[in-house]
Amino acid sequence: MLWSLLKVMIFIALVAALTWGTGLLIEMGELATLTVMGREFVLTPLLAVLGAIVLLLAVWLLFKAVGLLVATLRFLNGDETAITRYFNRRAERKGYEALAEGMMALAAGEGRLAIRKAERAEKYLGRPELTKLVVAQGAEMVGDRALATETFKALVADDRTRFVGVRGLMKQKLAAGDTETAMKLAEKALALRPKNDEVQTTLLQLQARHEDWAGARATLAAALKAGNLPRDVHKRRDAVLALAHARDAMAEGKIAEATRDAEAAQRMAPGLVPAAVMSARLAIAGDKPKVATKILKSAWDTDPHPDIAAAFAEIEPKETPAARLKRFRPLIAKHSGHPEAKMLEAELQIAAEDFPAARRALGDLAETAPTARSLTIMAAIERGEGSDDRIVRAWLAKAVTAPRGMQWVCGNCGHVHAEWRPVCSQCDGFDSLSWQEVAQSEAALMGPAQMLPLIVGALEDKSAPEAEEADVVEPEARAETAEGRPDDATPAEPAEARN
Repeated sequence: MLWSLLKVMIFIALVAALTWGTGLLIEMGELATLTVMGREFVLTPLLAVLGAIVLLLAVWLLFKAVGLLVATLRFLNGDETAITRYFNRRAERKGYEALAEGMMALAAGEGRLAIRKAERAEKYLGRPELTKLVVAQGAEMVGDRALATETFKALVADDRTRFVGVRGLMKQKLAAGDTETAMKLAEKALALRPKNDEVQTTLLQLQARHEDWAGARATLAAALKAGNLPRDVHKRRDAVLALAHARDAMAEGKIAEATRDAEAAQRMAPGLVPAAVMSARLAIAGDKPKVATKILKSAWDTDPHPDIAAAFAEIEPKETPAARLKRFRPLIAKHSGHPEAKMLEAELQIAAEDFPAARRALGDLAETAPTARSLTIMAAIERGEGSDDRIVRAWLAKAVTAPRGMQWVCGNCGHVHAEWRPVCSQCDGFDSLSWQEVAQSEAALMGPAQMLPLIVGALEDKSAPEAEEADVVEPEARAETAEGRPDDATPAEPAEARN
């Protein structure tokens, strides 16, 4: 309120001052008389002031007109002027608007529109490092591989966009299944950007797929140096690569090289069961049973695994079942409650023909956590104790539909492998296999499960009178059961027989 009042008062004061000054100029007498072409002009102070103002305005307009004329001449001559800068700013604004619309079209999945907007932006901006990238992504989106390839090649020709172009071509080759060319492009991209995490990962996967273990280890070391990989992950993957190289060296008869790499893998990743098993077997072959025993016991402490037990049995291949059971006692005692330790002890007792002890060792594993292996062991125990064939067949029939138990499973695609591999045979994932339980699908279980009542009686009623009727089975059904029985649905073999 006060500020508004103050502004009104200032305005009134200015008007009063201007009026007073004008009055003074009018009251003053003549300053001069001008004669122009016979006509006299009386110059008063007021007219002098107005004339000076008009003269200054005319001079200013004259200078502006001359400047505009000079700018026009320079514009026509091709020099940079205010006019050219105006048109340049206008074109730049339109170009960036088109580029922004193209990027929005990419985000919306409209590839064709993105290409058109990028081409329009290129006409205004002349920035191929920006517009061609949008064109390439739009071409990939609509499936125009030829345009995408042409655009990426154009990006490769420019030093500023060479990495982007090489990376784009690499992804195209990967999508087309040309992994060999993709690996070469990945190597070139990594040379341009040594610390790029995505390229390092892609190159490592491709090198592992092509069994270039030495190159993969170098890429892995570069990833660690760049800080893109935790040290524990690096050690694990380096151990996998060392083990893979050891296997190849073993196949080529390079025993010393295989031993060195297998031992290195076992040191870097004590939990990597295949590394411990291979290192132990090489020690056994080199007549170093104590070294093999130490390696296998350490690996068993980390993770009880049947492959470790098999290699441990190979240390003394000619020992009696009783001696073998005694030698295995320390291993079993360390993991007495583990399912693998229970099944291992039961198998060793079966080999020693002590079937009651085998039943005690297995416990209720066949009922609480039934797998094909535990049920087959139970069938072998029943057979060894002289049980009726119907009971043995019942256990074997249950093994048909039971889960397979622990297997090497790919964590990426879920594919089950009979043995450990550094690279998944299904999805080519590197170091994706882990030892885990595989459950049988309901679809796989449905058919055999429905046939079981026709083949055998329920186990709970094995002592009931109906058990006698369960022995009367159609010959065709018996034949069908025998043909459909999997290879692992047989009585458990002794540990030394499996090895």
